[in-house]
Amino acid sequence: MSPVGPARTTIDPAGLSAAQCYQLLTGVVVPRPIAWVTSTGPDGALNLAPFSAFTMVSNMPPMVGINIGLRDGEPKDTSRNIEARGEYVVNIAGWEHHHAVHESGLPYPPGVDEAHELGLATTASDVVSVPRLVDARVSLECRLSQVVEFGRAGARFTVGEVVRFHVATDALDGFKIDTATLDPLARVAGPTYTRIGSVERLQGVQSVSG
Repeated sequence: MSPVGPARTTIDPAGLSAAQCYQLLTGVVVPRPIAWVTSTGPDGALNLAPFSAFTMVSNMPPMVGINIGLRDGEPKDTSRNIEARGEYVVNIAGWEHHHAVHESGLPYPPGVDEAHELGLATTASDVVSVPRLVDARVSLECRLSQVVEFGRAGARFTVGEVVRFHVATDALDGFKIDTATLDPLARVAGPTYTRIGSVERLQGVQSVSG
């Protein structure tokens, strides 16, 4: 007997546009954590922008990666700022920030301080020259390690070494972060956001790998 699954549509990506592939992938790779990045331009103006293609890259040294696409065929302000200064901060937004995160992703003119426009307080970082968000429960001060371009649409996978962790004390147990207390914001398909629901901790398994 042949296995029976749900009705399926088969799609060949060779005939799709970059936007169509983006729609499919961002509907499949869900939920995605959000890197709410502060960076500083050459004129000293602060920039704040969210990126949901964000992941851990290495644990020693601690490194994180963000995939930053182009806007109208040109590098985004965040890319320019990071590559010019070599420093930035990845802030982790909580669910209560979802409106501000969405609005910070709108195409503000260059030089506009999105954090100021949205009423978000910032404070000086310890190691890097770029400020971090006061209300973020986690902020990662980063130094640029490398930028790798992928594909034909100009995606720039930007990897930074974390040189300082800032973690809300009530979310920290030793070196473990309590996800429920962190209440991180996540992105799903389109301009749609979600939060972590039920969490189940399984005993006896420290890591899972394929």
